[in-house]
Parts: sequence; structure tokens; C-alpha cells
Amino acid sequence: MLHPAIEWFIGWFDSPYYHLLYRDRNEEEAKAFIDALLGHLRVKPNAKLLDLACGKGRHSVYLSQKGYEVTGVDLSPESIAYAQEFAHARLHFHEHDMRNPLPFGSFDFIFNLFTSFGYFAHETENIVALRSAAKALRPGGKMVIDFMNTERTLRELVLEEEKTVSDITFHITRRLDTGFIVKTIRFLDALGQEQQFEERVRALSLDNFEEYFQMAGLRLAEVLGDYQLSPYNEALSPRMIFIVKR
Repeated sequence: MLHPAIEWFIGWFDSPYYHLLYRDRNEEEAKAFIDALLGHLRVKPNAKLLDLACGKGRHSVYLSQKGYEVTGVDLSPESIAYAQEFAHARLHFHEHDMRNPLPFGSFDFIFNLFTSFGYFAHETENIVALRSAAKALRPGGKMVIDFMNTERTLRELVLEEEKTVSDITFHITRRLDTGFIVKTIRFLDALGQEQQFEERVRALSLDNFEEYFQMAGLRLAEVLGDYQLSPYNEALSPRMIFIVKR
């Protein structure tokens, strides 16, 4: 299901420059976060896990190394092609749009990590995606959605910056536009050609998510505020980490 209005993430996430710009993401922080989640949620060894919007599969691979049966899905063909190199009998990857029904079996836990939600042009699509996820959860299953703390993000928004990686200088601007936090990325590619991409993430509040969960048939159990799983504080927390139950 392609939506022309939101093709920004289809093209950008498949670009090698996306992976170049974000190559220095903190892997140790990500692993520590996942370890904390697994303990907090009391995930049993035989649990079946879904990594929803898995990208190149780094979290799926780590969860698999912990001994779980894991499925990773993502819209990006190139990311899934890369992730497939790590697949084995208990680790599977599929190219998939999260708005569509998930035909890969039911899951005990679904993880949607590191702001991989809120990209869609129409707000109803967020609810459709959550309903698809809810149907893929076993009764009593839980879903974790890790999103930015929008209130703090807007208050501290860095309007303009430059970042140079491997001789490519990325000029980055940010703005709030019709309910979306829009990041514009401009740079000269390796051939000297001008390139421009945008990232658009809906500026969702806690109230927005609570309404979405209710409409998707999910129950909000807990909201955490950072990767150390501290309680959520609207003014101070860097993240909104939702734990919802079917």
C-alpha cells in the first residue's frame, strides 16, 4: 500500500545517505534499553516477539541472540534485504507495511522502538496500524511503543545544524508544520549532486496516543519516560514509552 503523500520515508530509508547520517547511533544504549524492557516486562524464554519497523534488524538480531523467536518487519526493501543476511530458523524478516494485517502468526510481545511511528499523512492510518498490531497480539499480549516526548522535543527543537560524516556535510533544519515535526536534510552527494530529503513525524501528545489506543482496542498499562524506564514526566522526560495490553 503506497501513499504518494508519505513516500518521503520510502525513498529516504532506502537511501545509503540515511544510513550514513545515522550510523553513529548508540548501540550499547539500545541494547541496555532492550535488556531493561525484557526484565521489566518479564518476557519468558519461549515468548514470540515482533520487531515492528525493524529497519536493518539490529534490535531483532539482538533479541534473537537473547534466545527468543523473533520476526522483524519493515517497509524498506533494502533494509530487509540487509537484515535477511542474519536470518535463521528462529529469526525471520519480511518486507511489510504496518498498516496491513500481519500474517506472520500471533505474538506475545510487539516492539516498536526509537520513534518508528507517526509517519503517516493521515491520522486515521495511525489507528489502522495499531489495530493491525493489536490483532497480531495474543490475548494478554503486550506492545511497546517508544516515541519522543513531543512536548519537550518541541520546546528544545534545534532549528538548524550541520553534521559532517565521511566527507558528506548534511545541512539539517527543523520546523513544526501542520502538526508534524519536519526535518529537512540537504547535502551534496558523492557525485556532487544536490540532494534533499524530509522526515515528517506527527507531533503526537500523550492524549493523542490514549485516544489511539482506545480506538484500537488496546489498554494503556504504563508510560515510561526514558531508556532507564523512569516514570514519565511531561516536562522532563526525553521519551514517551508506552506499554499497552490487548
